[in-house]
Amino acid sequence: MNRLKDKVAVVLGAAGPGNMGQVIARRFTEEGARVVVSGRKPEPLAALAAELGAASATCDITRKADLENLAQVAARAYGRIDVAVNCTGWGLMAKLRDTTEAQIDALMDLQFKGVFFFLQVFAEALAAGGGGSIITMSSASVYALLFNHAAYIGTKAGADALVRCFANEYGAKGVKVNALAPGLTSTPMTEKEMGMPGLREAFVREYPLGRIGTPADVAEAALWLAGPESFMTGQVLQVNGGLTLRRNPLPRDINASLAAAREAPARPA
Repeated sequence: MNRLKDKVAVVLGAAGPGNMGQVIARRFTEEGARVVVSGRKPEPLAALAAELGAASATCDITRKADLENLAQVAARAYGRIDVAVNCTGWGLMAKLRDTTEAQIDALMDLQFKGVFFFLQVFAEALAAGGGGSIITMSSASVYALLFNHAAYIGTKAGADALVRCFANEYGAKGVKVNALAPGLTSTPMTEKEMGMPGLREAFVREYPLGRIGTPADVAEAALWLAGPESFMTGQVLQVNGGLTLRRNPLPRDINASLAAAREAPARPA
């Protein structure tokens, strides 16, 4: 307990019930951090802030002015910022030939331009306070390719390069910049897919640790990166149960697993 005692942490992307941002915010609070939760939906943010005794602010990562306001809210509420976490993202699944210009623009805004602005604003804010830790979300699919995911993967890969650039330039100012790369993770956003018989099994076969990840797994890794114990910067930490030692399942693997589940005899009640 108290690994983040008196630290001030901003967590962006915490408006979705039970999502990674909310789980990270709760975990940081348990460890003594004073937290500012943020996202695009004010009502769930206000409820989470009330639960945690935290501050909240709406923010659209694609707008630099929103990010600057978020940093100002945190500074006014607590006097400084020690940790900034970005959990925003959009897991677009679209075939290469069908991906539209509008979809690419939206992903570029959210997962490249938005990440650039996030790092730009919070690297400066943390440097002004003597340093700290910035964490953003990458994806295991950058390193273990997933079909029909190219625009998502491309923008995440670009953001990984930004992590290296900002870590290199701000390290001398005491600012650590890293990313976390989960694989398929059991969240409310993936609940529908995870309920499809056979789908989870197709993915689990590729995970050396024998299960897909949870938001709690990601939160524990974020907690380590946020604390003083981590002597790491400019890295993408693979928090995915060893998936990147292997590969994501191919479409034929997924289809075969779904078919096998449909054909399996029903279990007795």
